[in-house]
Amino acid sequence: MNEDKKTKMRMLTEELNRASEAYYNGQTELMTDYEWDAKFDELKRLEQETGEILPDSPTQKVSEDNIAGQKEEHEYAALSLAKTKKIEDIVKWAEGKPIWISWKLDGLTLVATYDKGRLQKLVTRGNGHIGTNITHLAKAINGIPAKIRYEGHLVVRGEAVISYDDFNSFLIESGEDYANPRNLASGTMTLKDTEEVKRRNVTWIPFTLVHIDEDEINSTDNEINSWGNRMTWLEGQGFKCVERMLVDTPLYDNVDETIELFTKKVTSNANPYPVDGLVITYDDTAFAETGSITGHHATRAGLAFKWKDEAAQTILDHIEWSCAASTISPVAVFEPVELEGTTVKRASLCNISECERLGIGDAGTQMQVIKANKIIPKVISVDKKVGKLTIPEECPVCHHATAIRVSENSGTKTLHCQNPNCPAKELKKFSRFVSKEGMNIDGLSEQTLSRVINEGWVKEYADIYHLNDYAWQMAALEGFGERSVSKLLQAIRNSRNVEAHRLLYALNIPLCGLDVCRRLLSAYSFEELISTAYTTDDAEHFSHIDGIGPEKSSSFITWCKDENNHNKLLRLLDELTISQEEPVKTGGRCEGLTFVITGDVHHYKNRNELKAYIERQGGKVTGSVSGITNYLINNDIESTSGKNQKAKQLGIPIISEDDFISQFGEQQPQQMELF
Repeated sequence: MNEDKKTKMRMLTEELNRASEAYYNGQTELMTDYEWDAKFDELKRLEQETGEILPDSPTQKVSEDNIAGQKEEHEYAALSLAKTKKIEDIVKWAEGKPIWISWKLDGLTLVATYDKGRLQKLVTRGNGHIGTNITHLAKAINGIPAKIRYEGHLVVRGEAVISYDDFNSFLIESGEDYANPRNLASGTMTLKDTEEVKRRNVTWIPFTLVHIDEDEINSTDNEINSWGNRMTWLEGQGFKCVERMLVDTPLYDNVDETIELFTKKVTSNANPYPVDGLVITYDDTAFAETGSITGHHATRAGLAFKWKDEAAQTILDHIEWSCAASTISPVAVFEPVELEGTTVKRASLCNISECERLGIGDAGTQMQVIKANKIIPKVISVDKKVGKLTIPEECPVCHHATAIRVSENSGTKTLHCQNPNCPAKELKKFSRFVSKEGMNIDGLSEQTLSRVINEGWVKEYADIYHLNDYAWQMAALEGFGERSVSKLLQAIRNSRNVEAHRLLYALNIPLCGLDVCRRLLSAYSFEELISTAYTTDDAEHFSHIDGIGPEKSSSFITWCKDENNHNKLLRLLDELTISQEEPVKTGGRCEGLTFVITGDVHHYKNRNELKAYIERQGGKVTGSVSGITNYLINNDIESTSGKNQKAKQLGIPIISEDDFISQFGEQQPQQMELF
């Protein structure tokens, strides 16, 4: 019997070590936290029963990241915390002393060292004793100040995390496959390109002050011996520390009440960052340092509290394949179950590899489901498999062929649409279209857009204005309802009247940000702009406009001349009413004056260019000569045209381009900046 237990211990040790390596190195998740905890607890129980501990047992070592780079020995060992799921254990551990409760952030631990007020190095936790120096990435990570006021020796430990919103945005924009924000955060620390790291929006949140010089402690009358005061002191230096709450008297009810406050923040999504529990810390740091080392835990350094995951058995109804960016992800839709006070009937299965690992079958498969850390619905196991998982051979959105890809790094299998023009791959473009700066359609979030695209209701921008055709179907979707759909449809109706620059920005034309859109529309009306771009053979036609140049002009014209873009735009314009905004003024040389332009121009590229210059200088240009006209511009001053005759009748000066430039422009039009 004892031999059977040892065999089981060896198997558990191997499984847990493999899973830990993947967990800390940005690889595909090999098991859920729920499964890891259960196997870890089982291994500990077997070790106690047999009185034997294997040399590589995860109960006796700190899991480590294997990030490549220069290795650094930590000045102070970063040991892990003993954990519990029982409030009784916290009360016993506290020994009646004041404690702090804070988030156990789920990312990658980094240690920052400062000397003489400057960051000296940033090192990953590694195995708790030796980590990897990633100081070169510090400037790309939010929350790590390069300079602080304190000039002594300072060591601070914190967690590098990525918010759920930034994680979802990254997946949509990049099309890459990561299981969760922690997976992405740890993978990001392996990069060398600081710009790419910056794009992922990693934030470092300090959770403990490891070392500060004695003279600083003495100068503050030992107040900094309090963990709470240490955190406040760090915030005074410019750090943004972990959220925390003090429990002065750690009786059961007091601890339970404080944990419940954190729990409500988790379940209401009030905390933007991923967490996998809470950390309990003594306020008295001197007392905390008197603890002993047991295994890889410092007994008084802190205690990790993890919520008990409530599991429920359910039956799979079907697998829904959801397409976002380039990846088609499986979602389990099952018989509704009550978990953590909410009804749950859907859970992401991430990718094909996860489905295979769990043993997901067809409709009727019996499964166990939890809300991991009280937030994310997750399938943790299959009790009884029915049938076989069917992987779609065509995209659920555009119906083009799919293909399975296997990651070279992790071996993860993911499903992808082969159509480069699949609407689901353009989710980011749809997001910009409906954004506040664009069409300003409130309530049409990326998540909602993804849903209506996957339902097949939206394939191009114009389709958004026909979503009222699907009002009843939308109201029946999970997370919607008649009221929210009604508000969304009203927002869509409101957006039918749009300013020209907002519409132009919303079209997602490469190199055309808001400023470029305004500059283009200062020279042309929206209709003239699109028509000219569609018909011109000159890729640099708009390069004369200030701030445009050849590259932006070419990009704009290329987009407009594309037949697919052109036809989609025409269908969109049928849904909208466009208001042309006033041109942006850049000077006052023509302030208060009204001009009429006729005939050919020579110094300016065309009459639109001259018109735009006048308007940007505070003047007006009209199409006919009248009593309010101040000047008629015509290079053929002696012409007998109707406009010339009318100007002479009214006593209105007729001037040439040269005259205009002499009076209202610069002396050398060839070098003149018109805008």
